[in-house]
Amino acid sequence: MIFDPSSTVLITGANRGIGLEFVRQYAEIGCKIIACCRNSLSIDAVQALDVAVEIELLDVANSTSIESLGNRLSGRAIDLVINNAAVRGHIGGLADIDADDFLATMQVNVLSPLLLTRALLPALSYGRGRTVAMISSRAGSITEGHDDDGDYAYRCSKSALNMATAKLAYEFRTLTVISLHPGWVKTDMGGRDAEIPVSESVAGMRRVLSTLSPLASGAFLAHDGSTIAW
Repeated sequence: MIFDPSSTVLITGANRGIGLEFVRQYAEIGCKIIACCRNSLSIDAVQALDVAVEIELLDVANSTSIESLGNRLSGRAIDLVINNAAVRGHIGGLADIDADDFLATMQVNVLSPLLLTRALLPALSYGRGRTVAMISSRAGSITEGHDDDGDYAYRCSKSALNMATAKLAYEFRTLTVISLHPGWVKTDMGGRDAEIPVSESVAGMRRVLSTLSPLASGAFLAHDGSTIAW
């Protein structure tokens, strides 16, 4: 679907990095933006864009917060949900795995997008686009996601998120659900050695979303439109 100025786009983790750039780029073409930020201290960056945007407080690690957002928006029409909010978790190897950190990473990166999608099903049903984009990572590809880094929590969470994408696409045939790999992006999470400017990554993902067919539901795509192996 082509997301035009009449479209409503909801973005989580909207206060920095990829999420903030999605807000900026979709606002530039006049879309109605619902920018979800964790708390009142994190909204300054969104407000500093000086664009028309609706800000909603959402703690994706809190199921009650997710349910409350769904209730507030249940009568609205939403065309596109971008599940972008995520955490990195400990980056060491097997010896460095911490149980609490691992579980917290899985909750934010996997369970929260599922719960948010469920909470927003009524709003998505009123929309025209009915699209859910999971910001995943090639690091979660069992085929392609191997290198010398540890990142057990992050990699396992993105693999599980990809399965969540496939399951949602299978169960909800009226939705278009995809996993998107943004590339190694120059953000706080991506680090100083990252290769891709955030504006380029988001522009690429927007192009993918703008030409997405419902037949592509369940796909795992990179920001340049190429297919990533599961």
